Parts: sequence; structure tokens; C-alpha cells
Amino acid sequence: MSALDPKELDATVRARTELGAEYDSVLIDSFLEKVEQQIDETVDRRVRRHLAERQTATARESRRPKPADTWAERYGFALLTLVLAIPLSAIAGALTGLPGLVAAWSGIVGVNAAQAVRLHPEILPGRRDRCGHQD
Repeated sequence: MSALDPKELDATVRARTELGAEYDSVLIDSFLEKVEQQIDETVDRRVRRHLAERQTATARESRRPKPADTWAERYGFALLTLVLAIPLSAIAGALTGLPGLVAAWSGIVGVNAAQAVRLHPEILPGRRDRCGHQD
């Protein structure tokens, strides 16, 4: 519904003049009812818009990736790869010597580098960070 038309007040005043003072309360009540209805509609529209904005913000927040840069993830992953590096180094060194050892450690370093870039995209120039800003 559109805003209350100023002509409504003029019509109410003209009706009061034509009908006389005995209809004052009825005319005023009718006009105030229209004003109250307009206020209610405006408030309802604002509340709905506010709720929609909050729901949108909540939905965006729930889709945002959770921070994965915890102590356990950073150091636990590195510790796990170092523990696994012992048997990998032994197997690679025993089977192929130095080239196998270099290949095994290249893989270990590569996995740790990939994890570091995943947790901290700003390490590589041009990569987007978690907020979507570009370096």
C-alpha cells in the first residue's frame, strides 16, 4: 500500500465541516485508524526487511569456511608427515638409493607445502585469502 495520501486529511476535514461536530469522533477515529494501519504496514515492512537481512547474513556466515588453522592441525600434520617420513625414507633408500630418498623427501616437503598454502593462501602471490581479497 502507498503512503497515506494528504488528501485523506483534507477529505476528513471537509466531511467534518459538512456533517457537523457530532461526527467529530467518528471521523477522527476513522482517520487515525488509517494512519495506524499505515504505520503498522511500514513497521511490518521494516521488520521483514531486517529479518531477511539477518537471515541472509546468517546463511552467508554458515557457508563461510571454518578456520582450520589450529595448533593441532598445523603441528599435528607436520608431525605425522615426519613420523611417516622414517619408513618412507628407509624403503626408498634401501630400494633405489639416493634418487629414491630425494623423491620421498620431495613428496614429504610437497605435501607440507600444499597444506601450508591451503591454510595460508596469502603465501602465494595472486591467491585469494579467505575473505576474498586479492593480493
